[in-house]
Amino acid sequence: MHIKIYFNNKPLFLADTITSDIEPYKHHDDAVFIDDFSPSGIKSMIHEMRQPKVHAGVYQHPNLDELVRAFRKKFLIVQAAGGLVVNEAGQLLFIFRRGKWDLPKGKLDPGENLEACAVREVQEETGLEQITLKKHLVTTYHTYEESGHHILKETWWYLLHSPGSQTPTPQTEEQITDIEWADAGRLDKYISNTYPSILDVLDAAGYLTGSSK
Repeated sequence: MHIKIYFNNKPLFLADTITSDIEPYKHHDDAVFIDDFSPSGIKSMIHEMRQPKVHAGVYQHPNLDELVRAFRKKFLIVQAAGGLVVNEAGQLLFIFRRGKWDLPKGKLDPGENLEACAVREVQEETGLEQITLKKHLVTTYHTYEESGHHILKETWWYLLHSPGSQTPTPQTEEQITDIEWADAGRLDKYISNTYPSILDVLDAAGYLTGSSK
């Protein structure tokens, strides 16, 4: 098993075993591989992932939970939730924010659970009043810097359904400048200008392989 953490667009795999999808990264010239489980090893990997010449990392340890706990201690954890919305026609909802196609999401409010957060954020950012949460798809992770803190953002993604023929409206105060329903078989425009974590969401829902769930 493994989890994937993005440093900008660069993936770091925390893994207990090296699977076939991770193997190519382990031996690539611009990737870093570490299997020394120690505070210095974790610090070294984080440092390497921030170097421009490094484009991927693999950190292997037989106890994945232990590795993840040790890694999380180096960051301030921020939880968020969002959704992949599908309408009656099988179309997917994309928002355009800061020059990229994205999916609606936002940070967890105090006392709020992740499912409620996903529904609230989708409603606020898209203007859709009626949506139904179907299931959890995937959890993505990415790091960033904010006010001198090293942040690890954990985003829980859900599949949601939009009944009827609702017309979405972009939440402009959140820098959303456009919003579109996209045919499931015509996603090139969106996947060519989005974030790796959004591709992971689409993949988890089967829309990159044609086996949507």
